[in-house]
Amino acid sequence: MGRGRSLTRRVNFREPKKKFIIYSEGKNTEPEYFRAMESVFMGALVHLELIPAAGVPMTIAEKASSEASRRSKKRKASSSFEENDEVWAVFDRDEHPKCDEAIEKCNSSGVGVAFSDPCFELWLILHHSDFDRPDDRHQVQKAFQRICGDYDPNGGKTTDCLALMHLVEEAEKRAERQIARRKEEGDRPTRPYTTVYKLTQKLRQADVAHRKR
Repeated sequence: MGRGRSLTRRVNFREPKKKFIIYSEGKNTEPEYFRAMESVFMGALVHLELIPAAGVPMTIAEKASSEASRRSKKRKASSSFEENDEVWAVFDRDEHPKCDEAIEKCNSSGVGVAFSDPCFELWLILHHSDFDRPDDRHQVQKAFQRICGDYDPNGGKTTDCLALMHLVEEAEKRAERQIARRKEEGDRPTRPYTTVYKLTQKLRQADVAHRKR
């Protein structure tokens, strides 16, 4: 006879991490920005999987939609640690064709979209001030360089993203007000506007939610 030890094997329980899979058009600035967010805002239970330089917007939409579909099928097949994961696409208008089609594909596939018109640097500017000029991407990049001198639009296009982290919530508020102004001007927003704030809010909220569990 045993000593009262249960014959039932104890199953180790581990709360699944929430993962954000982010397909990014950029290979430097966008990945560095989200890595900075991960280091400042996210604990051990929230993880980012970054896929930089993933292609033009439609290519990104196709890759992200395929990944979202794969994860959806896996969730239906069995209980999975991936059930809380989110797939996001981060891309800009720039001079790319089929941006609207790429957004529609993401929306129909359950992929989150962090879109900037004309470029991601618009989102970075909003950490410091409002911006409503309908400039092209070159003008916006130069405007950001005037704010953050370490940013080089003709070089690596990086900046000290960690230095921006204490301003993220202000940027979110400015971005929401900015897109509201664009919608007041017409049925569909035109430049400048960005929806990156939707992703940053999700990232911050995910960490807060997991800490409360």
